[in-house]
Amino acid sequence: MFVLLPPSETKALGGDGAPLELGSLAFGELNPVRAKLADALAELAADVPASLRALGLSPRQEHEVEHNALLRDSPTLPALERYTGVLYDALDIGSFSKAARAKADRRLAVASALFGIASGTDRIPAYRLSGGSALPAIGSLPALWRPALEPVLAGMDGLIVDLRSGVYANLARVPYAVTVRVVTENAAGVRKTVSHHNKAYKGKLAAVLAAARTEPSTVEGLLRLVAKAGLHVERTGDYTIELLTD
Repeated sequence: MFVLLPPSETKALGGDGAPLELGSLAFGELNPVRAKLADALAELAADVPASLRALGLSPRQEHEVEHNALLRDSPTLPALERYTGVLYDALDIGSFSKAARAKADRRLAVASALFGIASGTDRIPAYRLSGGSALPAIGSLPALWRPALEPVLAGMDGLIVDLRSGVYANLARVPYAVTVRVVTENAAGVRKTVSHHNKAYKGKLAAVLAAARTEPSTVEGLLRLVAKAGLHVERTGDYTIELLTD
């Protein structure tokens, strides 16, 4: 089983690992694109106003540009520790036992505008680049990533659970991946997509999948596993499920 998480704009600072080494990252076939983007971000960082415009940042966020300027020199952290925010708080990777963390490192990966996919153990620096950004030297990120990323995702074995948000799903399509819609249901039984608690519930779901004793190989197996953990899920299509909030 492979669980593809969305990234987050917020990231933990610092790190205890050596600077970024693309050759050490999983999915090495993505390194040409990774290198191109890293070079473009570092070059763009020399022009702070241009960086702010391209990255959709305010002047109060100049420190994010500094992260990009130091992309290849700053310390690194494992990807599952680098990303922060609501989903990652709910995942709570720091609370995992050693055995559960080993499973999470194998099963979880993070979609990334810069790295395409970052495995749980990939050591990466703090950076700022969103899936919807367009860099002057690069242009549209989907146009850059799809030819490289889609073959990698299509070639994966086993069940894929795709928890990415729309902008990151747009970077590469994943055939036969299980997608999850977080919904709430009113007294009349009408369901609507949840925005406020969406990330938290996806984080809870990711925690269940990451630490499970066994890996489901089918959608029905996935539903049984998640329901046993106390989450309310229903199948709505061949590869779609709904996760209901409390």
